[in-house]
Amino acid sequence: MSEVFEGYERQYREISAALSRKCAAASALDGDKKQQKLSEIQADVQESESLIRRMDLEARSMQPSVKAGLLAKLREYKSDLNNVKGEIKRLSAPNAQQATREELLESGMSDTLTASSDQRGRLMMTSERLNQSSDRIRESQRTVFETEEIGVSILQDLHNQRQSLLHAHTTVCTLFSQVDLFGTLSHRWS
Repeated sequence: MSEVFEGYERQYREISAALSRKCAAASALDGDKKQQKLSEIQADVQESESLIRRMDLEARSMQPSVKAGLLAKLREYKSDLNNVKGEIKRLSAPNAQQATREELLESGMSDTLTASSDQRGRLMMTSERLNQSSDRIRESQRTVFETEEIGVSILQDLHNQRQSLLHAHTTVCTLFSQVDLFGTLSHRWS
């Protein structure tokens, strides 16, 4: 694992722990103090999002064997951060039922976006495999056409050789018949 990623991860965990403490403290406050604490929490959330983006970039630059594990961690961190955002909305909303309803709706959207991202990744991998298969098929077709051209060329050569042999056979037969005729005539005259 990258030292850079580990550094970002360490910072994220520290901020995440602080966020949990601040959310718990904010739930006990009222009025301006609560708003001030929520502002601090929002600043920490933005910093956490920034760290997650940096970890994501670092993870994507790693080798595939390491990258998969790091991206799984990032999904967990994103999920945790979404839970904190839901808690913030619940704390800042005057009506607790409305905040709970919004939190449930957003968690469903988060799951949908994660599933969509996973599907997009699988679709990209499938498309890449399909493109590779198409390339192999085109290469195979090219090889078949080249082989067919060579076969046609060989057949033409064989046809020409056959014609030459037939012509040579006819010529030899004609010469033998002439020699036979000449031999018969010379034998008669002698």
